[in-house]
Amino acid sequence: MGEKSVEPLARISDVFFTVDTDWKLTYCNQSATRLFRRSNETLHGRLLWDVLPPEFDDRFSSALFEAMQSRTTTSADCYGPSGDNWYEARAYPTENGLTVCLLDANERKARESEFAQQAAVIEALDDGVLTLNERYTIVSINETASRVLGVSESEIIGEHVDTVTRRAEVPAEDVVSIGRAIDEVGTGKAASRTLNVSYTADGSNERIGELRIAAIDSERARLALVFRDVTKQRDYERLVHSLHEITRWLLESSDPEEICAIAVHAGSDLLELPISGIWMLDQEHGYLDPIAGTAGAHEQFGGLPRFRPGEGLVWDVYEDGSPVLYDDLSEEDGLYNPDTPLRSEIICPIGAYGILMTGSFERHRFDETDLELLSTLAENTRAALDRADREQVLRDRTERLERQSERLEAVATVLSEDLKNELTALADALESETVESNEWEFPFAEDEATKTLDRTERLIDDIREYARNATSVGPRALVDLETAIDDAVSTSRLESAAVVVEDGATLRADPERFRYLLETVFDDAARRSDGNVTIQIGTLGIESYATGSRGFFILDDASKNATTTETLPDFTIDGDESTDGLGLAVARAIAEAHDWSVSIGVGDRGGTRFEVRDVTTLEPV
Repeated sequence: MGEKSVEPLARISDVFFTVDTDWKLTYCNQSATRLFRRSNETLHGRLLWDVLPPEFDDRFSSALFEAMQSRTTTSADCYGPSGDNWYEARAYPTENGLTVCLLDANERKARESEFAQQAAVIEALDDGVLTLNERYTIVSINETASRVLGVSESEIIGEHVDTVTRRAEVPAEDVVSIGRAIDEVGTGKAASRTLNVSYTADGSNERIGELRIAAIDSERARLALVFRDVTKQRDYERLVHSLHEITRWLLESSDPEEICAIAVHAGSDLLELPISGIWMLDQEHGYLDPIAGTAGAHEQFGGLPRFRPGEGLVWDVYEDGSPVLYDDLSEEDGLYNPDTPLRSEIICPIGAYGILMTGSFERHRFDETDLELLSTLAENTRAALDRADREQVLRDRTERLERQSERLEAVATVLSEDLKNELTALADALESETVESNEWEFPFAEDEATKTLDRTERLIDDIREYARNATSVGPRALVDLETAIDDAVSTSRLESAAVVVEDGATLRADPERFRYLLETVFDDAARRSDGNVTIQIGTLGIESYATGSRGFFILDDASKNATTTETLPDFTIDGDESTDGLGLAVARAIAEAHDWSVSIGVGDRGGTRFEVRDVTTLEPV
């Protein structure tokens, strides 16, 4: 995002943030940092699931996973971390991940609640409905409620509402909650109440019901109790939550085999898939090799087979690239093992890496929800494997750079030691009073030799510093800009200079390296000047922190400076300036080792302007 587009987003009251495809935060506005209770600097690069408040409704994370997987815009209403605070979550897929907005939905939800109060009975015709009079006696009951409770209308009409909780075997703690909610709505303290309760229907296993209690305006009834069975929905939400946990574990690992083991065993434990396995493509031999399998799979089959091209449904699905649900394997052709005891199966490709498979001894064991969950697990496993591959490439590249840096520093050290020995001998000779001038074979005067010594020694120091900056900087500490400038001036080659510091500031940096950066820039100005030189130093970007462009500039009026940007020297180790020290190349290397950016140009009135940007820790004094 550009500077103009980011700054308004930083100030809007709605929560706004972005994540990459690995679910790492890449931008948070001020509202998002308050929601996550962390600063923007500490949030950048963190895994969203690590900083998301645990009180957040699962519908929020479900919407994000759907948007990331389907690459379509999704939205969902969800509870926030502050109790009854409602958000409308919107997730927009981007090229690099997702853009997420959390809009305040409290007002809309209040309107929806009012409308639901007025039309509670009509909305819930397919749900169980009971109405109560002012004495909380049952006035009416619909067919669904009668069926769930196992009673006829004549048996229940005129009974107190407590009869319902007894027949449904509602636990004591839920009975207390229901009684409190009925009292609050019946006495007008609340317009409506919604709560989840456990109950047993027709002697079956325990189920979860969503109970809504609303006031109604009727001659006979004052309250309506509407309930629906949400057991499947809760089971699905539990599975989605489990899938989120698995995904977090996957993204924390960098070992491919460990990632496969996590996917298989966590899927077995949390998603209740006891017969599962992962096969990965062997790049050298071209077959699908078993990498991880559940204990149930190994017990039933005594080990997992290897699939070669054209062998079985597994290879067909891998080549096709789309997940498949097989309801009845006995009706399928081309089985790898026609005598397999498995009767139903789901096979999901993991990108080009391989496949994830789960099976059951029951026909029609799986449904579309299981296919969706397993497909999501396979896709998240692929994302984790992609991340592991990238990290391995980065580790290999880092190791190569470290080896190159070690060689560079070793060469610089040897070169500096040899040259310094020669320079020491030359300096001793120049200072000796016993040596007569006519014995020298140098074709230059003694003062020229001294000047050459100084320039050569400077080159040696610059080579050493340049080599050091091929590696990372040392520990950073809080540095006062004015103090660092004074120290650098005192050790620089400036003889007569006016250093004007416009703004006081502090920043975090390696103190010694930062002093050397300033000293190098001052030395470069001194070398290019005819005598007196004025150096102006000021801060940048203090007024626009959200753009991330804070920094400082150093501007000199040296007489030998370039007058246009085209005539500026190439400030590199191979540039024309190398004969008189590496000049600004060393300063640039130190800045870049701090992850700062550097630009070198011509000032408005001439002179050289050295700018350092992206100093995020720069603070005005």
